Amino acid sequence: MKRILGTSLLFTVLALQSVTAAPALSIAKFCDASISQVEGEVVALAEAMPSDKYEFAPTSGDFKGVRTFAQQMLHIATVNYSVSAAALGEKMPVTVGKGENGPDGIKTKEAIVKYLKDSFAYAHKAANSITAENYMEMVKTGPNRTSTRAALIAEPVWHSNDHYGQAVVYARMNGIVPPASRR
Repeated sequence: MKRILGTSLLFTVLALQSVTAAPALSIAKFCDASISQVEGEVVALAEAMPSDKYEFAPTSGDFKGVRTFAQQMLHIATVNYSVSAAALGEKMPVTVGKGENGPDGIKTKEAIVKYLKDSFAYAHKAANSITAENYMEMVKTGPNRTSTRAALIAEPVWHSNDHYGQAVVYARMNGIVPPASRR
């Protein structure tokens, strides 16, 4: 156990050293690659879920008030837009909507998948703006709130993975094996 922890710690330190000592382009590539990984899984799942299951939300058990599959995808996309806009120092390009589920007019599977893909394209733009000089810079994220650009760029990864896990459960409850599990 100590050996595993020691090895993990060593790799973490080496990774942090290489990221902090790397040229600006390498930091952007690292951030961009992280977003690409989660994008591939989330978009593939959104495309795999049949359109007639987009309004599915679990009902048995303690699931009162949870997002539907469509709302999970819309929420991922809206948060991608929000944190990417903050990292870029730009005005939010979309309406946040109720519960951070995006604009009300996005209803069909095709429109949701497009919105999701576009949000990841915007997240890539933000990731590619990260440099050695600006990644620890504090930026305004809301009234009386700030964050580093690095934390904002990390959010599409951890946040998308959180909701992806929930969406995988929805897919499996409907007999859909997630594309990432088919490999």
